[in-house]
Amino acid sequence: MASTISSSMPFSLLKIKPHQCHHRQLSNRSIDLSRPSAILNSRRLTAIGPQLTNPRESRRLFAVAEETPVSTQVSSSEAARKLYVGNISRTVGNEELKRVFDEHGAVEKAEVMYDKYSGRSRRFAFVTMKTVEDANAAIEKLNGTEVGGREIKVNVTEKPLQTVDLSLLQAEDSKFIDSPHKVYVGNLANTVTNDTLRKFFSEKGKVLGAKVSRVPGTSKSTGFGFVSFSSDEDVEAAILSFNDALLEGQRIRVNKA
Repeated sequence: MASTISSSMPFSLLKIKPHQCHHRQLSNRSIDLSRPSAILNSRRLTAIGPQLTNPRESRRLFAVAEETPVSTQVSSSEAARKLYVGNISRTVGNEELKRVFDEHGAVEKAEVMYDKYSGRSRRFAFVTMKTVEDANAAIEKLNGTEVGGREIKVNVTEKPLQTVDLSLLQAEDSKFIDSPHKVYVGNLANTVTNDTLRKFFSEKGKVLGAKVSRVPGTSKSTGFGFVSFSSDEDVEAAILSFNDALLEGQRIRVNKA
């Protein structure tokens, strides 16, 4: 065979030697069979070797690995450990919330939600416990207890909406017109919608937009919302007329946002 190779052949082909291949890393190394870790490492190198000879095949194999149910299992486990904490005091921050839950299990993360417009606490938070057992213990011990002067609600976070079209909810929220003339409306009943809020406040001024805040990824109201007006006069009129007024069976709180 060697005599048939001419000098006219590509230089790269002349460099190829039959005994050299992608296992070259192993050719100069001896494996100590008395060490299990050495055997394991050699197996790993051997398994990786064949993939390197065919880049397309290696990409396909890695793609298949990414589609295994492992990530789904991890997210499902996290969902079972992640708790929704509602009706918290506006003065309660991440650290205080973590301390409260630490008394009933190991806390991985505590995060209070804040409104991006006003910077106010949205009166709810998410607490991720380290185990499902800790999460269940926290629900049993803390749901309905008083923290920061308010009776909190603790339960496993709701599953993403299955029956409600999220695109419709997003389209509805996108109609909200923000303005510097805006009020915060608290203690809303769960039945209050954007349209309910708009019609209620339209009696005392020109409403530009009305929006009930929801728990992310669900249709559940967080118990507050915002109403924007065209002027400061309308804002003052709304506060004077509607603060402590009844809306769908609950007395609402209205103040400047």
